[in-house]
Amino acid sequence: MSPLEIVGTVLGFANIVLLIRRSIWNFPAAMAMVTCVGFVLFEAKLYAEAGLQGFFFVVNAYGWWLWNRAKGAGETAVPVAWLGWPARLAWLAATVAVSLTLGFALHSYTDAALPFADSAVTGASIAAQFLLSYRRIENWVLWIAIDVVSVALYVIRDLPLLAVLYVAFGLLSALGLREWIRAARGASA
Repeated sequence: MSPLEIVGTVLGFANIVLLIRRSIWNFPAAMAMVTCVGFVLFEAKLYAEAGLQGFFFVVNAYGWWLWNRAKGAGETAVPVAWLGWPARLAWLAATVAVSLTLGFALHSYTDAALPFADSAVTGASIAAQFLLSYRRIENWVLWIAIDVVSVALYVIRDLPLLAVLYVAFGLLSALGLREWIRAARGASA
């Protein structure tokens, strides 16, 4: 257990709590968290997820900009909405394509540990992060699935604090899903 793993874990909790509240301040917490976690994952030879942290940094900056534009004057939370079925199917197809392509590349060209599971988490995380930036409720469903697989990966790779963090992320993601559904219903009423 490294100091970066500890700091990343604390920042991760702060990030999710802020996300559930639909607070724009989740983004700086996320950017600091992914920086710490990226180094930890690279040392564990989970290269796809380590690289994903750099992607998260950039997309969190983009999300911060989007949420700032979506937030009304004096509002503390951004509005949220569901995807339509054609968009859901397109996101699913793209996620599978990215995951398989990356999995085959890691399997063929690196010494990655668990390349296909690592890549599945990465592909789904890319989709979930964009959906979060676009304020779509489906992001929480993806995060729950990602959290379940990530816990197994981190236990296998002897990263106990990250495993505990992702158990908590799973529970908080379920809470986030519930709260965002309520927010969408409240906006519709």
